[in-house]
Amino acid sequence: MNTVYQRFRETADQAGQGDFLFVDAVTAQAYDVPAGRVGWGEAKAEVERLREAYGAAGYGHGHRVGLLLENRPAFLYHWFALNGVGASVVPINADMRSAELEYLIGHSEICLAVTLPRREDDLRAAAKAAGIRCETVMLGASQMPRAPVAAPLAAQPVDASTECALLYTSGTTGRPKGCRLGNAYFLRAGEWYAELDGVCSVVPGRERIITPLPLNHVNAMAFSTMVVLTAGGCLIQLDRFHPRSWWRSVRDSGATIVHYLGVMPAMLLSTPASEQDKQHRVRWGFGAGVDKRNHAPFEERFGFPLVEAWAMTETGAAACIMANRGPRNIGTSCFGKPESFVDVRLVDETGDDVPPGTPGELLVRSSGDDPRRHFFSGYLKDDAATNEAWQLGWFHTGDMVRRDDQGLLYFVDRKKNVIRRSGENISAVEVESVLNQHPAVKTAAVAATPDDVRGDEVIACIIPRDPVSPVDRDAVARSIVEYALAHLAYYKAPGYVALVDELPLTASQKIQRGQLRDLARALPGQAACVDTRAMKKRQP
Repeated sequence: MNTVYQRFRETADQAGQGDFLFVDAVTAQAYDVPAGRVGWGEAKAEVERLREAYGAAGYGHGHRVGLLLENRPAFLYHWFALNGVGASVVPINADMRSAELEYLIGHSEICLAVTLPRREDDLRAAAKAAGIRCETVMLGASQMPRAPVAAPLAAQPVDASTECALLYTSGTTGRPKGCRLGNAYFLRAGEWYAELDGVCSVVPGRERIITPLPLNHVNAMAFSTMVVLTAGGCLIQLDRFHPRSWWRSVRDSGATIVHYLGVMPAMLLSTPASEQDKQHRVRWGFGAGVDKRNHAPFEERFGFPLVEAWAMTETGAAACIMANRGPRNIGTSCFGKPESFVDVRLVDETGDDVPPGTPGELLVRSSGDDPRRHFFSGYLKDDAATNEAWQLGWFHTGDMVRRDDQGLLYFVDRKKNVIRRSGENISAVEVESVLNQHPAVKTAAVAATPDDVRGDEVIACIIPRDPVSPVDRDAVARSIVEYALAHLAYYKAPGYVALVDELPLTASQKIQRGQLRDLARALPGQAACVDTRAMKKRQP
């Protein structure tokens, strides 16, 4: 078994008419799809129908196809079907706007985009601006457009090393990078998850896994989906996280495992306590980033462990580290001890190993003869970045971590210049490149500032092109945010805009990121800093 499609087929044949998906009432209403169960047999029939349609239209090995389908069941059907003909999928975040779409389409060179009707014109315009010949087909269309070019790798076999998906991560020094992920990457994610033990055991064919995380991210696409394809059971893929209806969705679906982001426990703890808080079937939660202050109170109130884990899009399960065995050291940012399949180092800025208790950058690799086994295949069109990430045979994560005397690892901070807001990684450089095009902006510097609910919020420090009077400050700030919202996903737009006279710079006149981070923490609440968080709303 070498492909995701083959694993889906095998498990579907074994599962018969058991539940493959469960669509809760809130998701059904959001997407205007039927609520309730979808059997493995029903899903298999739809995947086969689509696979035949793609093959007949000429799509195959070497093609990339964009999927702008949010978290709909159709995303999974199209993914498995395209994998069945050897094509790779490029998940497209539905919150992306013109600048982001133009870059993604141009960089990935997708030849087809499967999209929601309301976004088809946007995709066509972005493809035209990028100079890419890309067909579009609306979800539910009766006919598949012909492939614009023949499958470039049609003569080569499809196997475990074949690209299955291209997922984009936030770039730290430039544009987002496209991570090429092979079939083996996804298959290993499902196998690793299915083999978990300790407080995170998986019962074959019995688990019902609920996740509100987006299918354009690795957690939902490679972990929750692939463990269901590997161990059987049912996937409950929500449209997104709804704090008010979360527990109803959990109970109605019969969920036994939940996937979470750090922001979720904080929101759920803020709701009034209820006698129903422990009336559910959940045995454990899989996630990362829970606030230290909320970890123990959440487990006490809701009655199941939140098991912290560490991984990246680049590493997948090849280097996933999880606190699934004791001591979990709740409320300390502990994410467990590495398993034997992964080698770990913590190093200082000179590359020397640091002693226990001292923070260092986390370096990882697969143990054995192949250090890159089951990792990403590389950054698309960027061998230099791939080689830099793999210096001296170790993958450099950019995360600062410390290790205690027992070998347990604790997350400290991000070394990379990335803002993490409600689980979304945001590149400061990407946002700056857009803000610097606004006519009122001379120079923009973007950083993270703490947010009690979302972890980080985006703050933009702006040197105006012309002096701005206090009476005009709000209007200029709002104009800058409106410009950002027109060109970027809403969550990347600044939640605060600070108009400043100068920025901290290095001797070579580059932004001094360390000093900028300190400045960003101090600015909210000051007169020159405008709170624009209310403008950041999800757009249709």
